[in-house]
Formats: sequence, C-alpha cells, structure tokens
Amino acid sequence: MQGMGEGSCPFTFNTEPASFAVGDIVSYRVDGSLDGFPFAGTLMEVHDDYVIVASDPEDKSTWLRATRESRPKVREADLPA
Repeated sequence: MQGMGEGSCPFTFNTEPASFAVGDIVSYRVDGSLDGFPFAGTLMEVHDDYVIVASDPEDKSTWLRATRESRPKVREADLPA
C-alpha cells in the first residue's frame, strides 16, 4: 500500500468478489470522512450481496457489514462509536 514505508505490501488481498471466502484478506474502504483511506480486514462472513469484514477477527466489535465488490465499502455510520 502506498505510504506504508519501503518494500512490498505485507498483505495479499483477494479482489475477486466471486471468489470471496471466509478468512480471505481484503482491502476495504469507508465512506464519509474516511473516504480515500485504505483499510485491511479479514472476511468473517460472505453473503450473496454483502460481506462481514473485521480488522480484528477476535474482537466482534470490529466486525462490519460491507458491500460485496473488489474493494468492499463500509458505511461510516456503521463504525463503532
């Protein structure tokens, strides 16, 4: 990812929504004031039209509903307070 120091990105992202599976690492986005910032997360659930992504799979408070597309999008309003 850009701006994260020298060398290659330490993550391998799945960017193919048709092949999404639980446990895949994805790069996701958040709309609103965080638009443009990249986030990395693990897919915890995969559904026909949405996914559940988590920045920390062990902490359910980080599980967020996102769109099912190459870079899933989370609504800023759905972020924990």
